Amino acid sequence: MLDSPTSGRQNDHVASVLVAVLPVLNRVLERRVALDFPHPTLSEGQLALLRLVEERAGITVRDAADALLMKPNNVSALVSQLAELGLLERRRDVADKRVAHLHPTALAAERLAEAQGLKEAHMARLLETLTDGEQDALGSACGALLALTRRFYSAD
Repeated sequence: MLDSPTSGRQNDHVASVLVAVLPVLNRVLERRVALDFPHPTLSEGQLALLRLVEERAGITVRDAADALLMKPNNVSALVSQLAELGLLERRRDVADKRVAHLHPTALAAERLAEAQGLKEAHMARLLETLTDGEQDALGSACGALLALTRRFYSAD
């Protein structure tokens, strides 16, 4: 099937809306969670690293730096901060003692799950303010958004 000029314009419009809306939704959710979260808040960098380590337990500092588009020494500083807070642990590589593998602690998993639960609760309340048709449209779009996210990861 050939792309028509109409579908190209529609894709441009969808791309523009997603680029504008997704960061706003994320900021709103982060602010709401910050108000309700009873624990000290983490910096964006600390949170990004912690989420990455939760997703890819055992990742090295160098690989984490590559994934986060950061310098290894900056990630190393974040690792030290998170380890001091009891949220991250370093485990030495058995073959190369210079390499450390990063793992979230049980406390980190608990806090991340708590924050995720707060986000989901806030989003559910927001969704309830939409019409049935709007809710259905967003529900239908979830699969496409997940596929889009997977394509971003596979493009790296």
